[in-house]
Amino acid sequence: MVKIVSFSPLPEGVVRALISSVYDGEVEVVVINEFDEDAIVEAVKDAEIVIGDYTFKIPITERMMRAMQKIKLIQQPSTGYNNIDVDAARKLGITVANVGGVNALSVAEHTVMFALALLKRLVYAHNSVLSGKWEQDEMANLGVYELFGKTWGIIGMGAQGRELVKRLQGWGVRVIYYDIKRAEDVEKQYGAEYRDFEDLLKEADIVSLHVPLTEKTKGMIGERELKMMKNSAILINVARGEVVDEKALVKAIREKWISGAALDVFANEPPEGSELLELKDYNVLFTPHIAGATNEARLRIIREAMENIARALRGEEIRHVVSG
Repeated sequence: MVKIVSFSPLPEGVVRALISSVYDGEVEVVVINEFDEDAIVEAVKDAEIVIGDYTFKIPITERMMRAMQKIKLIQQPSTGYNNIDVDAARKLGITVANVGGVNALSVAEHTVMFALALLKRLVYAHNSVLSGKWEQDEMANLGVYELFGKTWGIIGMGAQGRELVKRLQGWGVRVIYYDIKRAEDVEKQYGAEYRDFEDLLKEADIVSLHVPLTEKTKGMIGERELKMMKNSAILINVARGEVVDEKALVKAIREKWISGAALDVFANEPPEGSELLELKDYNVLFTPHIAGATNEARLRIIREAMENIARALRGEEIRHVVSG
């Protein structure tokens, strides 16, 4: 019998049913929803599969991994995996996988929505009408803009960046991008233009972030970078909260270094007590980390995670390995 330990907040019966949909063998499912490292170390000793916590509340530490004597796969059921000590997994020869870019389409749509809402001051207009006002001239003075003719700077040309480029076709938008590797196929197919990081910040009207959280990307948008951007530019973060220095962003919005910002992610989630939540009177938009969580995307994530688990149990090649 195969033992599966899950840290995701799904009932044992649901996990069992999902596994049974892709794997015919007998399984024992143990669900753990609280971080008690001593108890977890005991639970994972004979586990062949560990399912990570997509809410990121339960970390998978090196100590936990050292106890995994029969492990075949740690499967993270999300794109992000910063709750897992991947360096330790690599050192210990343990395979860690995520779900790749199966929610990239959803994130790309959310990013376009953010841009349009900021440019057209959608939330302000909505609240104004609800309050009984009819501020046509006032909104023109605030500034209401078209997406057409703008330069969109994409930072990170992975699955999300590529899906975003596709969805910007036909909008009359000029796309520039920065990535650690040139995406020549995207340049050829969609006309995207490569820029150095700083040149992109200076040139773009819209800057959207689509990078994983690493030591190199943590804090990559800080005070220095925000001051490089146009006063009329907007910043969109659908990557990870720590990629942006939030205190610097608050200052940038208040002092009008940039025109607006939209965040789906925060350094601490939920962002209770964050200064960002004090920016209600500015051109900002916040969503609760749902850019990649449409109903359709959730189904794709579950399907991909379960199929990867089945591959591991059958001894087949595992997809979306992040432990290198």
